[in-house]
Amino acid sequence: MARPRRTLLVLGGSSDQLFLIRTAQQMGLAVLCLDRDPEAPGLQEADEAAAVSTRDVPAILEFLEERLADGESLHGVLTMGSDVPAVVAAVAEAFELPGPTRACARLATDKLAMKQRLRECGIPIPWFAEVRGLGELNAYLRERGRLVLEPIDRSGSRGVFVLDGTCDAARLLREAREQSFVGRVMVEEYLEGPRVSTECVLWDERAATPGFADRNHELLERFLPRVMENGGLVPSRFAGAERAAIEDVTVAAARALGIARGTAQGAVVWTPAGPVVIEVAARLSGGDFCESLVPLSTGVNLVRAAVRIALGEEPDWRELEPTRPERWVANRYLFPTPGRLIAVEGAEKVRAQPWVKKLELAYRPGDLVPPATSHASRFGVFVVVADDAEALARRVEWVYRTLRLETRSDAALAA
Repeated sequence: MARPRRTLLVLGGSSDQLFLIRTAQQMGLAVLCLDRDPEAPGLQEADEAAAVSTRDVPAILEFLEERLADGESLHGVLTMGSDVPAVVAAVAEAFELPGPTRACARLATDKLAMKQRLRECGIPIPWFAEVRGLGELNAYLRERGRLVLEPIDRSGSRGVFVLDGTCDAARLLREAREQSFVGRVMVEEYLEGPRVSTECVLWDERAATPGFADRNHELLERFLPRVMENGGLVPSRFAGAERAAIEDVTVAAARALGIARGTAQGAVVWTPAGPVVIEVAARLSGGDFCESLVPLSTGVNLVRAAVRIALGEEPDWRELEPTRPERWVANRYLFPTPGRLIAVEGAEKVRAQPWVKKLELAYRPGDLVPPATSHASRFGVFVVVADDAEALARRVEWVYRTLRLETRSDAALAA
């Protein structure tokens, strides 16, 4: 008799979770996917699905209890690209599954508590403070100069601003508070220097960092005071002792938050004093980091390790070793002028190139394209590969030149 397939619960069915769903199925698992949007693509690909909000813990637990009462089984819970470790922890606790603790999940999603914990553990971090009012914010600006203002509990750059003495501090403070689920914000020192994203896998005393990418902030000045990055690049400029220092500090930060068995995404700035940790997420990264940059460059699918851990199994460390010399890979985003989308030209020509591994557009002609206010509101993304840095740069520019996105303001259309 064939052994019944084990079931993995995936929280979220958007494009961010598709790679996780497909990887789990390739590993022989049945995937149960939950998402509040009944049209979410992940619900269509999963073996079992339901339209349940991934932030509604009581509804999730009720659904799972009814399912288990009908004789179905559940062996693990996981998400990718969705900042809901508290929900993962609640499900894991309720059904005695492997997963983060509630304390770990709180530290990973409350940036103020995270910074306090990292400071207690001696992890290098920027100066930071909670902001309770405009007077306090202005005092910090006079004392510290350039600062980053952000909600304590949001991800994807929502409500994150760079402040200096020329900004409208009152307006930005109000906007940042509006983005916070709990109405609390904080500031931290703005650090100059190249930024790196890491993805590490932890199992007790052992750790590996198969994900290591340089972040691209070439459009920072264009979007100020908002913080908007434009994708990433592998392989990184950092190697040898510098890369080892970044890996060591992000693994130490993950352990400081209580991530003993799991994955952690780190954000680091390289300063003259060495690596400084900006934040750590207790989940698989979204976007193209795990899905495209790492596997296309090194051949490593680190999501397989995350799935194994979610089932209570030690990762296969051999799977986290590169299977080929690193290839150059970049993902870049599209930011057309806001307005009514009139035409998209060149998309098929771009997709026809063998070195273009992905082109996704979130809008179609006739749609209203809003201003880009966070990573969640980007128009689209593309991924390109090459054998060297120069060829990669040329290919990125070719895509930008070839893809024409025409928008018009409503005023222009009315005229």
